[in-house]
Amino acid sequence: MYILASHSPRRKELMKQIVSEFFCVDSDIDESTSLNLLPLEACKDISKRKALAVRNKYPKDVIISADTIVTLDDLIIGKPKNEKDALRILKLLNNKTHQVITAYTIIKSDKILTNYVITDVTFNDNNDRLLQSYIESGSPLDKAGAYGIQDNDKYPIISGYKGSLENVIGFPTKEIKADLKKIESMN
Repeated sequence: MYILASHSPRRKELMKQIVSEFFCVDSDIDESTSLNLLPLEACKDISKRKALAVRNKYPKDVIISADTIVTLDDLIIGKPKNEKDALRILKLLNNKTHQVITAYTIIKSDKILTNYVITDVTFNDNNDRLLQSYIESGSPLDKAGAYGIQDNDKYPIISGYKGSLENVIGFPTKEIKADLKKIESMN
């Protein structure tokens, strides 16, 4: 059986593009212990620890975990604490290009594969009224970087991206699917 080590509704929807039958288990790890690492290393560490925590409970299943972070000049930008913090984050990213990193880990038996995808995302030069309206929608409050690219049609804060759209949503399906095939073919 396949297990997604997450309860994220966005990851759950994207996981359906990889395998049709799976269930979700929350890893319940302390992510703060990794935040003193460089962004890519922190992301990979959190992803791996999520997968290992779930594997301890389900050793016979295939575990897939992921962690997504937003970085600007090697600064990790997490989820906003509140609306005021969301505005601070969005203004920090305003009219700049930042990186979205998703690290994912796949565990099958004693095989562990951790990989990552990086996408560049560029914000428009947004006015405060648009940013405040977006924050009032509630959508940014549970997302790293205080935004979801899937909201861009209604709140056009992003001018473009270079790389995987699914990565920005938090689950790079094409890459995970390829690595899942790779790990399943190992003896």
